[in-house]
Amino acid sequence: MPFLTGVIFVIAAGISLRFPPKKINHLYGYRTGNSMKNQQVWDFSQKYSCIKMLQGGFFLVAFSFLGMVLHPGEKQQVIIGIALSVLVCVYLFWTTERAIKKNFPNE
Repeated sequence: MPFLTGVIFVIAAGISLRFPPKKINHLYGYRTGNSMKNQQVWDFSQKYSCIKMLQGGFFLVAFSFLGMVLHPGEKQQVIIGIALSVLVCVYLFWTTERAIKKNFPNE
């Protein structure tokens, strides 16, 4: 499960880096209250979140190879896979929001 989720993250990040949303919208891209304050913050948050998504995706793919060595049970695989996917999403949002607040303190 971490392998598939990681591959999806890497593909989504690649698409978002290749075709980033040009203008602030409610449909496509990294959309939070902080990221949608103005165009400059929007552009920064799109690129930064894609980089973090790539990192998270590569982490999940790398971690999935550990499962080949340890051979956890099916139930443990599902629990670990879901937990890691959620943690990578939390990491992505947390680091991106922190970077927005650090780089745009007056926004």
